Amino acid sequence: MDGAGGPGEGPAQEALQSLSRRLQVQEKEMELVKAALAEALRLLRLQAPPNSLQDPGAPAPTRDSPAAPPGLPPTCSPSLVSRGTQTETEVEMQPSPGPPGLSNGPPAPQGGSEEPSGTQSEGGGSSSSGSPGPPGILRLVQPPQRVDTPRRNSSSSSSPSERPRQKLSRKAASSANLLLRSGSTESRGGKDPLSSPGGPGSRRSNYNLEGISVKMFLRGRPITMYIPSGIRSLEELPSGPPPETLSLDWVYGYRGRDSRSNLFVLRSGEVVYFIACVVVLYRPEGGPGGPGGGGQRHYRGHTDCVRCLAVHPDGVRVASGQTAGVDKDGKPLQPVVHVWDSETLLKLQEIGLGAFERGVGALAFSVADQGAFLCVVDDSNEHMLSVWDCSRGTKLAEIKSTNDSVLAVGFSPRDSSCIVTSGKSHVHFWNWSGGAGVPGNGTLTRKQGVFGKYKKPKFVPCFVFLPDGDILTGDSEGNILTWGRSLSDARTPGRGGAKETYGIVAQAHAHEGSIFALCLRRDGTVLSGGGRDRRLVQWGPGLVALQEAEIPEHFGAVRAIAEGLGSELLVGTTKNALLRGDLAQGFSPVIQGHTDELWGLCTHPFQNRFLTCGHDRQLCLWDGEGHALAWSIDLKETGLCADFHPSGAVVAVGLNTGRWLVLDTETREIVSDVTDGNEQLSVVRYSPDGLYLAIGSHDNMIYIYSVSSEGAKSSRFGRCVGHSSFITHLDWSKDGNFIMSNSGDYEILYWDVAGGCKLLRNRYESRDREWATYTCVLGFHVYVPVRARQGSEPRVRRSRQPRDQRPVHARRLAPHLAGRQGRQHLPVASAGRWGRGAGARHALSNPLPVPRLLSRCLTAAGGEPPALRRGPAHPKPPEPGADFSSTSRHSRSRVSLEGANGTPAHTVETRWLSRAAPAWALTPAAC
Repeated sequence: MDGAGGPGEGPAQEALQSLSRRLQVQEKEMELVKAALAEALRLLRLQAPPNSLQDPGAPAPTRDSPAAPPGLPPTCSPSLVSRGTQTETEVEMQPSPGPPGLSNGPPAPQGGSEEPSGTQSEGGGSSSSGSPGPPGILRLVQPPQRVDTPRRNSSSSSSPSERPRQKLSRKAASSANLLLRSGSTESRGGKDPLSSPGGPGSRRSNYNLEGISVKMFLRGRPITMYIPSGIRSLEELPSGPPPETLSLDWVYGYRGRDSRSNLFVLRSGEVVYFIACVVVLYRPEGGPGGPGGGGQRHYRGHTDCVRCLAVHPDGVRVASGQTAGVDKDGKPLQPVVHVWDSETLLKLQEIGLGAFERGVGALAFSVADQGAFLCVVDDSNEHMLSVWDCSRGTKLAEIKSTNDSVLAVGFSPRDSSCIVTSGKSHVHFWNWSGGAGVPGNGTLTRKQGVFGKYKKPKFVPCFVFLPDGDILTGDSEGNILTWGRSLSDARTPGRGGAKETYGIVAQAHAHEGSIFALCLRRDGTVLSGGGRDRRLVQWGPGLVALQEAEIPEHFGAVRAIAEGLGSELLVGTTKNALLRGDLAQGFSPVIQGHTDELWGLCTHPFQNRFLTCGHDRQLCLWDGEGHALAWSIDLKETGLCADFHPSGAVVAVGLNTGRWLVLDTETREIVSDVTDGNEQLSVVRYSPDGLYLAIGSHDNMIYIYSVSSEGAKSSRFGRCVGHSSFITHLDWSKDGNFIMSNSGDYEILYWDVAGGCKLLRNRYESRDREWATYTCVLGFHVYVPVRARQGSEPRVRRSRQPRDQRPVHARRLAPHLAGRQGRQHLPVASAGRWGRGAGARHALSNPLPVPRLLSRCLTAAGGEPPALRRGPAHPKPPEPGADFSSTSRHSRSRVSLEGANGTPAHTVETRWLSRAAPAWALTPAAC
């Protein structure tokens, strides 16, 4: 157990550490400069004559000199090595036999050398064998016998014209040596990762690593990854996706915190709402996940976050509008409206592609003419109001509405030429003419609602049309205003005069705080939902209160109201919950979710449960079978990571303050509360045997604790010190003795925990180690090359998401672009094999930073908006038209799990099924 520094460590120690960090930064910058110089010199050498850069003073190869094996580059003459780049202890290497039991591959290096190199010599010298080896076997290249080399300041026998060429050759050789260095910062110990101690006068040797390692560059930094010995050739790796397929089964969460008018009931009785890029169709009968129903279907045609919904008067067709985003290549995706069939989940019409800015803010179908027209308000500065022909997808009229926010839009049910919009401090009444159906010939004229003697509210979030043609508006002052119709304004024809105008005829103070939702019931009464008071009130004629109910505080305020079957009501809340019930019996949750960004996710070791935490400071345990929240507690601080003990009795949670907690999963009591530093904790992970707990911090350290009593007791065992940036991911080996870790500056380091938390400088020796999990996003297990330009270095395919949000799961999920997830065998041999037949499609929602496997289910969690998703996987690609549900109406998507950029917190479930089974019965949850 490492102790903290003594009290005597003062400003001098801090200054020394600061100088050390600056020195490391300068060393890295010099390496990058030398790497660039070496590349330029390499291109020059390709254009020069074959022997133009050869040192004339170097002896010619003799019979005793070793020849390079076929396919390997020629050896580098010692005279080409610049003295100015040598270390004080110069390097000499010798080959060593490979590890026993390996039938192929080069011999494993020994000692502290990172690259496959010779063993260290006890006495400072080393011996080497000059016999040539077969291709692909690493061996030492013995340099020819050295000749006396004059001192730098002594006279030289070479002519003045040859000196620049010799100097260029020496620089090329020294820079070439630099390119063989690893991208990790194992040199923190003061040793060259390519070198082992040697006697005076020994030099570095160049090695051919073909067949031993692959190298990629991330932001100019070289990353070396060693190929396991069981892989003779990259071409032997399987290509394309695995036989299993993923289908979305369940989405946990509802976007109520920052959305409105997002809850409707279809003719079939299904509840439709959106979260992230998915529009969810939920059938609540029988309770959530119950045998009588509780299934979900999903429309996944959008490529970015859905922000508004409208249901056609026929109760079948749905219009959904999305925001702007970016595609997998970083190109902008324009806002668009999809009109789709809720029974078949097929897109019928794509409206307004290229016509909207930023996003689609509000939608409404016309009612009087059976939904022939669609009104759209975008999120541009002018909030453009446009009317579209639904059958042809053409724009009939467009006008700038206002520079203030527009929160709601709707057609009058009595006259489709009358449109109402409301928002920040305004209610506008619009009259439009279709221009004989000719696209673009229609006109829109506005009449502004006048509040007169009534207080003008800051916002008017909602309104509803009454059967007699009057309009009720709910505002931020808690008032319901009744707007009655008056005669047409004949004094201003064609100049803003509406065919029918409205004025305030009555006012009722309904709620304390803002009114977020109004709903007209089938019996003619009106429901209003309050914000601050969380009340749901039913109003009769003349705005007489008939009945009311209060929503529990932990569910939040009322955001949306929809009338279900019979007297049943569905209520969406500002804390992302969907409630079901009535005013007499009260309400119970059917859908719940986090209210802020979701970052931590872990699955129970043997139960169909998983745990999540995030920026809303809530720690939630979810039941994967019932699709319900088992329990939740308030952490008081932001939770960023979590992991179950292998026994399942306790769970460790890392917070953003450097604290980490251990909680009993049954009693929910905190059994341990420890603080390591003052930086946020990014990853916690128990060893497979449950004897150790590793905690990765943003202070660049991994804290190791020994664990006993099924995780209830822990004590500091040591610290893994060596990373130069914050820890992002770590994995334990199957035997629980070693750790593989990644950091924010793309390091791949290995640690011997059982041996005292030692850094394994020879990463080559870890190439065949078996790991219990593969969550690290750097390593050969996720290696995917991309096509590089001619003459450039190979690069790695990686996510465009922030580095903490690259979703990877070995052998099942591949990192994809723009927040997607696809199925792909990893690693990938070549760029041409990447994605072959993977069928990756843009479907779900925001980036998925934390995927996990839950039983036969993939569970993934996505940041903002908070959401959890899951879906079943099938061992073979299903036949076209195959049904994976208990009933034909629950058709399941058979595409890879994916996500798009930014939205609220939610969860998805995905399983690896041995047969086609009802998805609702076998799903888990979180994405």
